[in-house]
Amino acid sequence: MGRIEPFNVSNTLLEQPENLREQARQDGYLYFKKLIDEDSIINLRRDFLEICHRHGWVEGGSTLMDGIRIGGPFGPFMEGDEGFWPVLDEFQSLESFHTFAHHPAILDMCDKLFGEKTLVHPRNIGRIMFPENTKYTTPAHQDFIHIRGTEETYTAWIPLGDCPQYLGGLTVLSGSHRNGIYPVKPAFGAGGVGIETEPLEANGLSWVSGDFEMGDALFFHSHTVHKALPNQTPDKMRLSVDYRYQGSSQPVTQGSLLPHFNRMPWDDIYKEWTSQTYQYYWHDMDLNIV
Repeated sequence: MGRIEPFNVSNTLLEQPENLREQARQDGYLYFKKLIDEDSIINLRRDFLEICHRHGWVEGGSTLMDGIRIGGPFGPFMEGDEGFWPVLDEFQSLESFHTFAHHPAILDMCDKLFGEKTLVHPRNIGRIMFPENTKYTTPAHQDFIHIRGTEETYTAWIPLGDCPQYLGGLTVLSGSHRNGIYPVKPAFGAGGVGIETEPLEANGLSWVSGDFEMGDALFFHSHTVHKALPNQTPDKMRLSVDYRYQGSSQPVTQGSLLPHFNRMPWDDIYKEWTSQTYQYYWHDMDLNIV
């Protein structure tokens, strides 16, 4: 990968819906600085790290919020490893994790982007990326093959804390959404498939990224090629969430309405929740399920 260009920042377009949509059509992504309040990020980060600490992955006490990796037998793990599932199952059951997907600032932006009421996919994804595990850095890929339904689905990638590039932020290939679906090949990392990007780069498409600060959020089209940067720190976990959004009138697959990996039913996930507000909320919507 060659030089990484800086993101185009879209904050000024939040009150200009037509220009917001045009920016998304042009670049295949939208990047916002400080879109989300810090308290919401900090609270969810704490919930994630408390789970990681209970399973021996990170230090506790006064350094808990630093996400410092504990050496020893617990990891590094990646999605699909036997040692990853207990942590996955716990954060999949977090009410705060699923509630965060409905943050008002996110939904306000998405309603403007789609020009209608937004459907929040309940299949939410939490990412915990270990240091010293660069072989399994998420490869270049497109999300549509995992989502299907409408192509006009956008993924929100939100780091749970400051995320400079060396901690393993996300980078997108600007404009790569315009040419449909590219052939895939097996690859290490989340998702298990990747694409060859050299021909796209040779045709003038550029990688864009930046040093994420707490509260920053990146949204990208289901056809936009993107990948993680390696976590090059010696001892810090990179925590982030992936949420998916689309216009509520557009087609959605049944799989997008199931929990990530579908390891437990929704009733089990909801068991300890204190509110019913975001339980089965999609049942009250007239969805076009395909």
